[in-house]
Amino acid sequence: MREFEELVAEAEAVSVEGWDFSWLEGRATEERPSWGYQRAMGERLARVGAALDIQTGGGEVLAGVPKLPPVMAATESWPPNVAKATALLHPLGAVVVADADEPPLPFADAAFDLVTSRHPVTVWWEEIARVLRPGGTYFSQQVGPASVFELVEYFLGPQPEDVRRARHPEDARRAAEAAGLEVVDLRAESLRTEFFDIGAVVYFLRKVVWMVPGFSVEQYRDRLRELDEEIRREGSFVAHTTRFLIEGRKPDRGVQRGI
Repeated sequence: MREFEELVAEAEAVSVEGWDFSWLEGRATEERPSWGYQRAMGERLARVGAALDIQTGGGEVLAGVPKLPPVMAATESWPPNVAKATALLHPLGAVVVADADEPPLPFADAAFDLVTSRHPVTVWWEEIARVLRPGGTYFSQQVGPASVFELVEYFLGPQPEDVRRARHPEDARRAAEAAGLEVVDLRAESLRTEFFDIGAVVYFLRKVVWMVPGFSVEQYRDRLRELDEEIRREGSFVAHTTRFLIEGRKPDRGVQRGI
């Protein structure tokens, strides 16, 4: 393995734009949920006329589905990702809208048959319900509670129970139902994640900024050195990612027809 300073400098210099983790190939691994979100998302997109992907990142997940519906929109808040998603998705017929990830969504009521989102940072359930047509569906894979907390607590120390429990799937169920959606599927899994060098850790924490807020190599250099020694000694650093799948449907109350 290369020296600590070289690995850290390399990870500090590489771009973290978009939501593509290919830089970590051979340096970190993460088990995937059994439900296959992108495949299931693609199956649903192929059956609808209008869809919205919220917090699309660099558009990589959406761009990877076989067929987009005739009307396809995506939102993203971070300017570098907006540019990247636009370049990737416009040739496929999808429009990317710069949005602050705060209510309201920039779309009319009942605009979409399907709303999707992979790993949203925030979920505005009332807005999702508003832009769905009656009978429409919200389909999302989300980060669950205490995800990769072995790594988080390595840097931040033990976290209080309310922090560890945040993003619990049952809380998502209650919020979806409060917004008027019927939850038709809810599944959760814990998945093994391994980091094989300290550069992979630095890259991950730079990219997934909410894990260790305000992370910088300078601030955590001593702790990074200790973790580097542990990885060299043990062969890897093991953590556990939590994910849950939620699917909610907006009830179709029937359309009142005029005379």
